[in-house]
Amino acid sequence: MISERKIVKRTTEYSDQRIGIFIDVANLYHSAKNLYHGRVNYTELIKNLVGGRQLIRALAYVVKTEATPGEASFFEALEKAGLELRIKDLQVYGDGTKKGDWDVGLAIDAVRMADFLDVVVW
Repeated sequence: MISERKIVKRTTEYSDQRIGIFIDVANLYHSAKNLYHGRVNYTELIKNLVGGRQLIRALAYVVKTEATPGEASFFEALEKAGLELRIKDLQVYGDGTKKGDWDVGLAIDAVRMADFLDVVVW
Protein backbone atom coordinates (compact mmCIF):
# COMPACT_ATOMS: atom_id res chain seq x y z
CA MET A 1 0.00 0.00 0.00
CA ILE A 2 1.35 3.42 -0.97
CA SER A 3 0.48 6.31 1.26
CA GLU A 4 0.39 9.90 0.13
CA ARG A 5 1.87 12.69 2.14
CA LYS A 6 0.66 16.19 1.86
CA ILE A 7 3.48 18.70 2.18
CA VAL A 8 2.41 21.98 3.70
CA LYS A 9 4.71 24.97 3.57
CA ARG A 10 4.35 26.88 6.83
CA THR A 11 6.30 30.08 6.33
CA THR A 12 3.81 32.25 8.22
CA GLU A 13 4.63 30.51 11.50
CA TYR A 14 8.21 31.67 11.17
CA SER A 15 7.76 35.14 9.70
CA ASP A 16 9.41 36.73 12.73
CA GLN A 17 12.64 34.75 12.26
CA ARG A 18 15.71 36.76 11.31
CA ILE A 19 17.72 35.05 8.60
CA GLY A 20 21.28 35.44 7.38
CA ILE A 21 22.42 33.89 4.10
CA PHE A 22 26.08 33.09 3.46
CA ILE A 23 26.88 31.84 -0.06
CA ASP A 24 30.21 30.41 -1.21
CA VAL A 25 29.71 31.47 -4.82
CA ALA A 26 32.52 29.43 -6.36
CA ASN A 27 31.28 26.17 -4.82
CA LEU A 28 27.67 26.84 -5.78
CA TYR A 29 28.58 28.01 -9.27
CA HIS A 30 30.75 24.97 -10.05
CA SER A 31 28.29 22.51 -8.50
CA ALA A 32 25.44 23.86 -10.63
CA LYS A 33 27.62 23.84 -13.75
CA ASN A 34 29.25 20.43 -13.32
CA LEU A 35 26.48 18.43 -11.67
CA TYR A 36 23.41 19.91 -13.34
CA HIS A 37 24.82 21.65 -16.43
CA GLY A 38 22.99 24.77 -15.33
CA ARG A 39 23.26 28.16 -13.72
CA VAL A 40 22.11 29.53 -10.40
CA ASN A 41 19.38 32.16 -10.36
CA TYR A 42 20.56 34.00 -7.26
CA THR A 43 17.45 36.21 -7.04
CA GLU A 44 15.19 33.14 -6.90
CA LEU A 45 17.59 31.36 -4.57
CA ILE A 46 17.44 34.18 -2.04
CA LYS A 47 13.65 34.44 -2.36
CA ASN A 48 13.24 30.71 -1.69
CA LEU A 49 15.74 30.64 1.17
CA VAL A 50 14.08 33.57 2.91
CA GLY A 51 10.62 32.05 2.54
CA GLY A 52 8.70 34.89 4.13
CA ARG A 53 11.12 35.44 7.00
CA GLN A 54 12.99 38.67 7.75
CA LEU A 55 16.23 38.84 5.76
CA ILE A 56 18.95 40.55 7.78
CA ARG A 57 21.99 39.99 5.53
CA ALA A 58 22.74 38.05 2.37
CA LEU A 59 26.45 37.72 1.73
CA ALA A 60 28.25 36.26 -1.27
CA TYR A 61 31.86 35.18 -0.93
CA VAL A 62 33.77 35.50 -4.20
CA VAL A 63 37.34 35.18 -5.40
CA LYS A 64 38.71 37.81 -7.76
CA THR A 65 40.99 36.65 -10.55
CA GLU A 66 42.87 38.77 -13.08
CA ALA A 67 42.24 36.73 -16.19
CA THR A 68 38.55 35.84 -16.01
CA PRO A 69 36.50 37.68 -18.64
CA GLY A 70 33.08 38.80 -17.48
CA GLU A 71 33.99 38.59 -13.82
CA ALA A 72 33.03 42.22 -13.09
CA SER A 73 29.62 41.83 -14.72
CA PHE A 74 29.04 38.59 -12.78
CA PHE A 75 29.84 40.40 -9.54
CA GLU A 76 27.44 43.19 -10.53
CA ALA A 77 24.71 40.62 -11.21
CA LEU A 78 25.23 39.17 -7.73
CA GLU A 79 24.83 42.62 -6.21
CA LYS A 80 21.69 43.24 -8.28
CA ALA A 81 20.29 40.00 -6.86
CA GLY A 82 20.61 41.53 -3.39
CA LEU A 83 23.87 39.99 -2.27
CA GLU A 84 26.54 41.89 -0.38
CA LEU A 85 29.92 40.83 -1.78
CA ARG A 86 32.95 39.76 0.20
CA ILE A 87 35.86 39.73 -2.25
CA LYS A 88 39.19 38.00 -1.85
CA ASP A 89 42.06 37.89 -4.35
CA LEU A 90 43.04 34.49 -5.73
CA GLN A 91 46.19 33.25 -4.01
CA VAL A 92 48.82 31.84 -6.38
CA TYR A 93 51.66 29.91 -4.79
CA GLY A 94 55.21 29.43 -6.07
CA ASP A 95 54.49 25.89 -7.26
CA GLY A 96 51.61 27.16 -9.42
CA THR A 97 48.78 25.99 -7.20
CA LYS A 98 45.90 28.39 -6.69
CA LYS A 99 43.61 28.85 -3.72
CA GLY A 100 40.58 31.02 -3.13
CA ASP A 101 39.22 29.45 0.03
CA TRP A 102 36.50 31.38 1.90
CA ASP A 103 35.52 28.70 4.45
CA VAL A 104 37.08 30.34 7.50
CA GLY A 105 35.96 33.87 6.57
CA LEU A 106 32.41 32.69 5.99
CA ALA A 107 32.33 30.84 9.30
CA ILE A 108 33.72 33.84 11.20
CA ASP A 109 31.06 36.14 9.68
CA ALA A 110 28.29 33.70 10.62
CA VAL A 111 29.54 33.46 14.21
CA ARG A 112 29.89 37.25 14.51
CA MET A 113 26.30 37.75 13.31
CA ALA A 114 24.81 34.90 15.34
CA ASP A 115 23.53 37.18 18.11
CA PHE A 116 21.09 38.93 15.77
CA LEU A 117 20.09 35.96 13.60
CA ASP A 118 17.66 33.14 14.28
CA VAL A 119 18.48 31.20 11.10
CA VAL A 120 21.79 30.85 9.29
CA VAL A 121 21.78 29.46 5.76
CA TRP A 122 25.24 28.37 4.65
